[in-house]
Amino acid sequence: EVQLVESGGGLVQPGGSLRLSCAASGFTFSNYAMSWIRQAPGKGLEWVSAISGGGSAYYADSVKGRFTISRDNAKNTLYLQLNSLKTEDTAMYYCAKSVVASNTLDGLDAWGQGTLVTVSS
Repeated sequence: EVQLVESGGGLVQPGGSLRLSCAASGFTFSNYAMSWIRQAPGKGLEWVSAISGGGSAYYADSVKGRFTISRDNAKNTLYLQLNSLKTEDTAMYYCAKSVVASNTLDGLDAWGQGTLVTVSS
């Protein structure tokens, strides 16, 4: 059974940092691209970042230069380093898998349950 479990969310002040993790199981992690998607309160899903199985990274304009996606295939774990956080980054953050990396929600075939990031002063 495919499982994706996010962790690392919490309350942080504007300008602060967090590192989110996504523990993957039930599939050959290194063979799949992974993405981070977020949903702000009352808003729709927003693609944030993606990384190919080999480590090529892609970012939404809203987070470029502030967030860093990475993966450790040996640990079956995906990461998102969130720096210089803004209040508008407040959202539930989800990880998801896909066959290929893209900058859309298309092709995401499994999702985690999310971890909440709250950026507030």
